[in-house]
Amino acid sequence: QVRLEESGGGLAQAGGSLRLSCAASGTIFSIHLMSWYRQAPGKQRELVAQIDSAGNTNYADSVKGRFAISRDNAKKTMYLQMNSLKPEDTGVYYCNFLTAITGTYWGQGTQVTVSS
Repeated sequence: QVRLEESGGGLAQAGGSLRLSCAASGTIFSIHLMSWYRQAPGKQRELVAQIDSAGNTNYADSVKGRFAISRDNAKKTMYLQMNSLKPEDTGVYYCNFLTAITGTYWGQGTQVTVSS
């Protein structure tokens, strides 16, 4: 059974930094795309950043230049370095792995709160 577990969320001040991690446990193959999503209170879940198996990245306009996504394939882990945090970055952050064979997996989410 595959499970994704996020860590690294918490409380930060505006202008501060946090680093999120998402690690997969269980047998999982061919992770094509790793993504971070977030959901703010009262809003829909939105894409924050993605990285494919070749290392190509894609970011939401709102986080470009501030966030950096990376992955360690050997550890089946993905990271999100978040710098220059803003109160509008507050939300629950979810990781998602899309595989070529067995479909998509979601983590349970980790809360990020940025105070002004």
